[in-house]
Parts: sequence; structure tokens; C-alpha cells
Amino acid sequence: MAHTLRGKAAIVGIGTAGTGEAPGRSAIELLAEASIAAVADAGLTLADVDAIFTATSVHAFPTLSVGEYLGIRPKYFDGTNVGGSSFEAHLLHAALALDAGLCDVALIAYGSNQRTAGGKLVSMSEQQVWEAPFKPRHPITAYALAASRHMHEFGTTRAMLGEVAVAARAWANLNPHAFARGPLSLEDVLKSRLVSDPLSVLDCCLVTDGGAACIMTRADRARHLKQKPAYFLGGAGAQWHRTISSMPDLTITAASESGPRAFAHAGMTPADVHLAMLYDAFTINTILFLEDLGFCPKGEGGRFVQDGAIAPGGRLAVNTNGGGLSCVHPGMYGMFLIVEAVQQLRGRAGERQLPTCDVALVHGNGGTLSSQVTALLGSDATL
Repeated sequence: MAHTLRGKAAIVGIGTAGTGEAPGRSAIELLAEASIAAVADAGLTLADVDAIFTATSVHAFPTLSVGEYLGIRPKYFDGTNVGGSSFEAHLLHAALALDAGLCDVALIAYGSNQRTAGGKLVSMSEQQVWEAPFKPRHPITAYALAASRHMHEFGTTRAMLGEVAVAARAWANLNPHAFARGPLSLEDVLKSRLVSDPLSVLDCCLVTDGGAACIMTRADRARHLKQKPAYFLGGAGAQWHRTISSMPDLTITAASESGPRAFAHAGMTPADVHLAMLYDAFTINTILFLEDLGFCPKGEGGRFVQDGAIAPGGRLAVNTNGGGLSCVHPGMYGMFLIVEAVQQLRGRAGERQLPTCDVALVHGNGGTLSSQVTALLGSDATL
């Protein structure tokens, strides 16, 4: 499949709704508001949309619910749900469907009122029989296990984890739409309350409300629409387990498979990437994904992020919106990675805009490090 989809489809519209707190609004209302905003951003109407790609944590049949709510009768639909990485998977699926002529305008959308509906991280949807006797506090316990093992094997420290949180907050302070803003020092992170050793409350993502959506179409049409297109250059996914107790190696994620395949598909390497949008549900995620995607060797992620390396002005721009740690995280975060990448590729990210951003990597994570999906987006189809 290498190169066959490169530059053939593009994101032409993005939208968000209710990021942070949206009292009194349901998950589907937020999803719909973001979808309408994305359609308008593209200079299209809901009547133009003929494909729906969506997943949520509250709808058993998401494409049916979304189609009915928005009044769309799609000729192609995909409700694949592999957790927070679903939307990166949907980018690949939509590009395939568009290339095959199965649809012309694809909507990818998500919405959640997780914060105002309860304000807690949602546990796994079904009981995990091998783990339940130990009463884990999922998903935090699972990521704490990965962090502990990484520390044991590679000498990673809590301070290195803290660098990820501090960098995310520095980016969030440049983003007026970020939920958590204000000073955050490494000392603040290290002194914060432990939730699941070695992870503190500041090593954990936010719990917010929010909806986000994007519109994709074929490149030949994208060039004539309202916004500068963000071209799909390549993508790939991988899954190795469902439960953390079945993860083959707690320090190596399936991103080590999805990343190389996505780069091969796009004909690129990590050295070509100007922006890495990584699913930072917990600080350990960023370190694991930097390693597994090839930005640094295995075991070196903790040292890689030290001294502001992924903060504003560092050697690699990571999570420029503030990430799930400081910007927004309404249960599933993957759609928000895409929105920020498109903003940067358009050159419209305001104070946090990168001087050069022609290639953005978006990497989604689902479950307890279970599903990994990597996609590359570009400002030009011929990069």
C-alpha cells in the first residue's frame, strides 16, 4: 500500500465545541456543534456530507445516532471504536473510502460531556477477569505499571515524567482555549499528590467536556474549497492486547509497529516531522511514543524530554495545544490531536504557531496502551 494514498485526500474543515466545561449539554450535542462548525469551516453544508466516521463512549451504535441527530443519510459509515485512537484510524479509513469512490465528503466526529456528567476518568467498559481481583484503578493503574517498569529498566525518573507535564503546560499557556493554564514548575509536579505510584495527579490527563470534528474530501476538490488543505500522507495502526496484564512488554507499545508502517506509507522518516501530536493521557505516554515512533532510542525517552526539549523553543515541538495534560481531554482525545495539527499546518495557531510546520504526525492511543494508530499530515500533497 506504500504511497498509494499519499496526498489523495485532505482535511478541509475542523471544528470544536464546549472544550473544558459545557454544563447542560449532552455528548451528542457537543459532537453535533463541532460537526456543524467543521462543515462551515470547509465552506460546505451538512447536505454535502455523505460519510460518517465516529466513535464515542456513550453510543452503542454511534453512526446511527449521529446520522439521525444531524439528519444525514450516509452512503458510507464506520463506527470503529478502538478507544482514543479511533479517530486516527478513521483518517485512514476515510482516505481509503474516498479513494475508492465510496463517498465524497467524510465527517469524522467525537463528543463527550465527561466532566459535567460525572467528572471522573471512565473505567473499562467490561470487567477484566484477570485484573479485577487486584482492584485496579483503571486506567491509571495500567499506566502506572508501564511507568514503573520503564523506570526499573531504563532509569527513568519522576522528574523526567514531570518534564512532560511542564512542557505541556508551557504550550497551554500560549493557547487561549486550553483548560488548564498558569504557572507549573517541575517542583509543583514532584510535590503533587500521588494517585497511582509513580504517577501524581499532575502526571494524569484532564477530565473535560468537549467535541471535535473534521471534514475530509479528495485532493482535487480540496484545492478549490475555503481553507488551506491538510493532506493525508500516510497512516497505519497496530494492536497487541486489550488488558494491561496481557501487554507483551510494558515498555514497548504497538506504536513501534504503527509508526514505522505509517512512515513507510508516507515515504518519510521522523526527521521530516515538524510537529508531533502524541496522545498524552499520562506523562509516560509521551516518553513511550517518542521512543516507539523513532524520535529517540528505546529507553532514552526520559532523557530526551529533559531541559525543555519538547516545550516551546525546544528541539521537537510536541503537543502544541497543551495536550491532554493541560488543554483538553474528554474521555477520548484523538480527534483533538487532529484539530491542532491542522491549525499548525494552516499557520493559524496564534501565539503558539511554529515557524515552520509542513509535516505533522498525529498519534492516537486507545485502551490501556492497547491500540496505536499513527498518521502523517502535510501542508502539501507532494512533500
